[in-house]
Amino acid sequence: MPGLPTGTVTFLFTDIEGSTTLLQRLGDLGYAKVLAEHQRLLRDAFANGNGHEIDTQGDAFLVVFPRARDAVATAVAAQQALAKYPWPDGALLRVRMGLHTGEPLISNETSYVGVDVHRAHASAPPRMVVRFSSRTRSLLWFRRTCQARQACAISGSIGSRIWLIRTACSRF
Repeated sequence: MPGLPTGTVTFLFTDIEGSTTLLQRLGDLGYAKVLAEHQRLLRDAFANGNGHEIDTQGDAFLVVFPRARDAVATAVAAQQALAKYPWPDGALLRVRMGLHTGEPLISNETSYVGVDVHRAHASAPPRMVVRFSSRTRSLLWFRRTCQARQACAISGSIGSRIWLIRTACSRF
């Protein structure tokens, strides 16, 4: 994977909320169609936001961005695309997204290694929102980023280190 961003980068980790229940409800074929469309929508958002897909397993993605602002804007755009899509059989696809910024090492020119990668995985919230660390927040002019998209507002801190973005499609 040539050209991975180096230095300070922002990771986006995504995961379908309740995927096992959704699979059981839709069956293998129905879930496969939903999963394929989910992957297409997210990959389109990643590409438009200057993201680099690092890994995908099942319904989860790990993507890296050279700028925190791009990662946040991409997460919001992805949630909007998912919310607007006409899912079959009344399926409601909820995708958790977590962002973390750090300075990991590049491993074998194809991936990253370090505690920041683990923090990115741990940043995904337990429900369908976009959550990000204070380190990511410190690199954003948050109000300007969100007001430009007219799609999100800060929900406030959870503890002292985690922040939420409430998108137009978030359900609290």
